[in-house]
Amino acid sequence: MNGHVSVLLPESLALLNIHDGGTYVDLTLGRGGTSSEILKKIPNGRLVCFDLDEEAIEKSTSRLKAIGSNFTIVHSNFSNYPEELKKLGISQVDGLTADLGVSSPQFDEADRGFSYKEEAPLDMRMDVRQTLSAYDVVNTYSLHDLTRIFREYGEDKDAYAVSKAIIKKRESSPIKTTTELAELIKESKPISSRLKKGHPAKQIFQAIRIEVNGELDNLKKALDAIPSVIAPKGRVAIISFHSLEDRLVKDKFKELTVVEGNRHEMYDLPSELEEAPFINLTKKPIEAGLEEVENNHRSASAKLRGIERKGENP
Repeated sequence: MNGHVSVLLPESLALLNIHDGGTYVDLTLGRGGTSSEILKKIPNGRLVCFDLDEEAIEKSTSRLKAIGSNFTIVHSNFSNYPEELKKLGISQVDGLTADLGVSSPQFDEADRGFSYKEEAPLDMRMDVRQTLSAYDVVNTYSLHDLTRIFREYGEDKDAYAVSKAIIKKRESSPIKTTTELAELIKESKPISSRLKKGHPAKQIFQAIRIEVNGELDNLKKALDAIPSVIAPKGRVAIISFHSLEDRLVKDKFKELTVVEGNRHEMYDLPSELEEAPFINLTKKPIEAGLEEVENNHRSASAKLRGIERKGENP
């Protein structure tokens, strides 16, 4: 697959309930699949997109220009969106969306170093301007820190064994390529782990990628800022691809849509009870159907969740 196929696109657009004249934010521009569809629906509105990948920005710009000129692309981490929106004179938005998966071109272009299947220098930087790379993580992190990120971010039960193998290998020479690391991971795992479905290196590579790009910290920051930018009746639609991301999204959405009771509230008047600021639009996450999974295997793990801010449009 050479092009990026937007996952759960019709479902995301439906959740956003887009109306012309509104202001919308796509936190993960990628190759412009979602942004282009939003732009088609708002000829009199405004779209702001975020991405760290210069190549993605370059390719998406021409795609969006073919639709309209009422968009702005910001070359910044999506966690900075409140500050960046203020710079653009935007205080509230009618919709915000994010597709948290690494885009297909980043996986498919071997030289980016995201894939354990292709020979490439250990890189994994979504933003090539940053200094920390996968090479630095693999070759400089301590046994303790490697084990921690492999357990926390990769949820890999063989985290300690893999970390020990990495430390031992780099004592003689640095680990330089994706395939060298993938083979080392495979060899360091017990036979029972190697026989499981999927590549033995998948979870470790995920953990390194998350560490290199600060993905979970940035997602937490982005989620925390939602109440400060979403207008009344505004909506948020977020697609996650692994349990760590989905847990953060699920917990934040619950926090925004449910007021935890207390043992005294039975004595409170209805007017005195605190009300949650958002409504949950997806009691259970929306997942890809069989046809979409067959056409795009990366959609198999996708989970889409949405919320709406209470209140009336001004």
